[in-house]
Amino acid sequence: MTAKQDAPRPAAPRLSELMPWSVPPLRLGRSWVRGPDPAVLRARWNALVAAEDAAARERLFRPSRSRTLHSAVGQLPGQATPTGRLSRAGGPCPEPVRILHGPFDRQWLLPDHRLIDAARPELWRVADERQLFAVEPGQVPQVPGPAVVCSTLLPDGRSPAGRPGRIHPLFRRPGGTEPNLAPGLLGLLAGRLDRPVGPADLLAWITASARHSPDGTVVPLTADPAVWDTGVALGERLLWLHTRGGHAYGAHAGERPRMPGGRRPYVRSALPAHGLPPSLGYDAGEEALLLGDGRISPVPPGAWAFHAGGVRVLEAWFAQRTVPEDPPKEGSLAALRTMTWPQEWTSELLELITVLALLAELEPECARLRETTADGPAITAAGLRDAGVLPAPADAHRPASVLDHHEEGPEGQFALL
Repeated sequence: MTAKQDAPRPAAPRLSELMPWSVPPLRLGRSWVRGPDPAVLRARWNALVAAEDAAARERLFRPSRSRTLHSAVGQLPGQATPTGRLSRAGGPCPEPVRILHGPFDRQWLLPDHRLIDAARPELWRVADERQLFAVEPGQVPQVPGPAVVCSTLLPDGRSPAGRPGRIHPLFRRPGGTEPNLAPGLLGLLAGRLDRPVGPADLLAWITASARHSPDGTVVPLTADPAVWDTGVALGERLLWLHTRGGHAYGAHAGERPRMPGGRRPYVRSALPAHGLPPSLGYDAGEEALLLGDGRISPVPPGAWAFHAGGVRVLEAWFAQRTVPEDPPKEGSLAALRTMTWPQEWTSELLELITVLALLAELEPECARLRETTADGPAITAAGLRDAGVLPAPADAHRPASVLDHHEEGPEGQFALL
């Protein structure tokens, strides 16, 4: 081993230092408010409000220390849900909203603050068409997977392996204003790299270069302009894939990811018309995903092997739709489930396979970028401290005050923010 290899590498800054405001994962408190089928969520709500008496409604609701049928809470920002006590609630179901569940699973949530123990309203307040969320999925040692997953959807931050991560919004205010970055960081990078550096450029670099460490997610920063350009271009493609085309990417702006012709996954044997597939498997020789008697191919090995948050993504996605996380009690709201495979799930699965296959193809480029960055000139955590960029001031770690819209408080009162 050479002296260069023996020498310790200067410490890279942590993601939590570069993007100082972060939020813990949502804590739902009851599993029945989230799921892969919005029709089931509506059925659960209807069953709750149709309960024959107060005791039956309470049993269905599953109260906790944070939420009971008598809790007084305001609306979630941006949601027009009632704020009266659930003990006397009726009427139509709150319209389910799309969220990112875990690293790559798009599901639905009832966006009613009365139903959720810790909904993190500060995230809902800044969630709009300009926002991007960087999520640290909890990592299991020796298990591969991205250190950061990005989303245009509001993420619940769940870590499938059970180790909590953090949610970092790119912007502290709606409309893509006030980047959630250590003050002075963009200016320092622009000066060292001799080119403009915007918030989305830095997030692209983070997505491509971040890695796990025992102390949390770290982000090596290059001082080489050519390496920076390579990393940002790679990160932009990763962002496009993570967000299923929600983040613009060059000539692909507005397009959803697709595999090249001849490599696109198709349903070769139909999934069951009734019931749910009993199992998920993979035929490596045929590059086929097996859902009971159903068959989808081609599915590249990289898509099948892709891990995030300590689990194989395709296995976790399938289990969310076929195996209850906790065996539900008979007569509970969680026991109301989809019992026949919808066509929409097949379309979502084909898209997920495509995204994972394309991400797997980029893993060697990400590895080369990290090696090149480690061997070249770097902007270290110590250098950022010397420049006064780190540590970020205390107020940068807290959510910004957003005062440009009303939010209804408990029992219809206006909330003071």
